[in-house]
Amino acid sequence: MSERPGQLGITTAALDGLVSRLKGEVFTPDDAGYERETAGFNRLAAHRPDVIVAAGATADVCAAVSFASEQGLPVAVQATGHGTAAPARGGVLVSTRRMNTVVVEPLTRTAYAEAGAQWHQVISGAAVHGLAPLNGSSPLVGVVGYTLGGGLGPLGRQFGYAADHVTRIELVTADGDVRMVSRDEHPDLFWALRGGKGNFGIVTGIWFSLMPVRRLYGGGLYFPGEQAVQVLDTWRRWSATVPEEMTSSVALLRLPDVPDVPRFLRGRVAAHVRIAYTGPAEEGERLVRPLRECGTAMEDSVGEMPYTAVADIHQDPTHPLPYHERNIVLRELDSEALATLLRVAGPGSDCGDLMVELRQLGGALGRPAGVPNAVGVREGAYTLSTLSPPGSADTVLGPMEPWGTGRRYLNFLAGSDTADATAECFDTETLTRLSRIKAAYDPGNIFRLNHNIVPVP
Repeated sequence: MSERPGQLGITTAALDGLVSRLKGEVFTPDDAGYERETAGFNRLAAHRPDVIVAAGATADVCAAVSFASEQGLPVAVQATGHGTAAPARGGVLVSTRRMNTVVVEPLTRTAYAEAGAQWHQVISGAAVHGLAPLNGSSPLVGVVGYTLGGGLGPLGRQFGYAADHVTRIELVTADGDVRMVSRDEHPDLFWALRGGKGNFGIVTGIWFSLMPVRRLYGGGLYFPGEQAVQVLDTWRRWSATVPEEMTSSVALLRLPDVPDVPRFLRGRVAAHVRIAYTGPAEEGERLVRPLRECGTAMEDSVGEMPYTAVADIHQDPTHPLPYHERNIVLRELDSEALATLLRVAGPGSDCGDLMVELRQLGGALGRPAGVPNAVGVREGAYTLSTLSPPGSADTVLGPMEPWGTGRRYLNFLAGSDTADATAECFDTETLTRLSRIKAAYDPGNIFRLNHNIVPVP
């Protein structure tokens, strides 16, 4: 650790005091490991905190939060850095990636994950017992951040949001104390954390239910861009007929000509249909037949697979890159809406987005959780999201607003231009309740370097 004081007048003595309370490490801007600790998966905008605490245990998180409160500094937290909103310019960054313990309890069909654990750890641990978590499309995403933002994944239409199945949370609040949170302990926090993301403290551990899923009929169908019209129209009509055991999406891809991209997708427009069906393979084959017959696929990877291969469905990027992520929720996708989408994002348009994706909602995603929570997207038929290169303005979502519900899905927002969009993720009643709970547990809003909910007494 550097001996130089921090940029905001943090003395060497104060830093030494912090170090003495930690098992983990402390980094300041002059230290060799600083850049490595700030770098998250999304390289659009890097954190530049005054102090980084590389936490190794819950006690380190408590010490970091207490230090920030004493110094009057805001706190940011990063596990994998997929969904960064407002990058830390000063303040304290708590890096949780070293806290990555995962424990699977097959008898109770539950799992425990520490703050920095990633979904691939839970997937592999649960699969041994014929179980599966409600992970997202990428197994490299952090368990905690994904779940607190809702958690919309390949099993969503059958089982709901990941947040709906959380049973207990360990939380470090703004006063540096540890609280165990459940439906019976701090029920207001339990409601708010599941959907309100990182606004109420730093989650250091989370317990959640697993699903009895061993295998899927799933994968991807890739069609050339010139067939996008019939592919998207077929998927639109088809998705209105399928059972809840079928979760699917379709994306228009414009991927660069680089080695990380499959050769048949490089430098061209393609339509990618993503399939995850938990029923029998023969029934899955029958259900998918209309999609297979709507065009000539460049590649067809849809078939029976173990759940451990779930990442093959979406084929999300595995290497860090810079990107904006934006979205709206659609109440419907009629023929006029689809025509508009193809005009602004289809082949021949000026769209520069790497991906424009429609995900079907409905089913369990549209029903209330067994234990109510703050997840703000229960109504709507589809999410429409975009993944855009640095400096790109939105050219797709604006024209689609006439078919929108007025809501956005919190987890599909990344980049500093989305930091002020939090209010659009909740209805007025939910946002008001979240703001009051925020005021009760973080009145000074030290946890504001995120998709922030402003405390309102």
